[in-house]
Amino acid sequence: MLVALSDTHGRESTRLEGRTAEAVDAADLVIHAGDFMTEPVLDAFEARCALRGVYGNNATEPVRERLPAERVVDWQDLRIAVTHGHRKTETALSMFARQSSADLLVFGHSHRPEFLEGTVPMLNPGSHADPRWNRPAHAELMWDDAGFARGRLVEPSGEVFEEFTVEPRAVDEA
Repeated sequence: MLVALSDTHGRESTRLEGRTAEAVDAADLVIHAGDFMTEPVLDAFEARCALRGVYGNNATEPVRERLPAERVVDWQDLRIAVTHGHRKTETALSMFARQSSADLLVFGHSHRPEFLEGTVPMLNPGSHADPRWNRPAHAELMWDDAGFARGRLVEPSGEVFEEFTVEPRAVDEA
């Protein structure tokens, strides 16, 4: 399972609870789209799970020194572009994903959990700990027998409120 998170906005801890904590602990890989905020929070995530993160606009300098602003993560048959998104319009996010040859873009910043269809689907897992005016959430993706990544947006309570599918790009045969 892959878990996607964003916008923890923690000072001392991961602020994980309920289903979100369970999912992170069970995940093969955790992608975090930024705003850990402090180095102790980043350290706590790195000690807890296999993490691939980027920094967000609220990251302290030590976090910015350790993480990139953007990255591409390969998870099984999916290529995932990751950015916080605070300096990008929806068009710029889409362009970054296409330029990265991604199957999926994971971004954060707005704290609004959503899955957007498009040339490259875009996933904002929301914020599990600081949802502001949105639902608290994270995303979970698992492979099915047909070769698709089946995803869902989940509250820390365990309530699933949206399901989606991501199809890997067709690999060119040479």
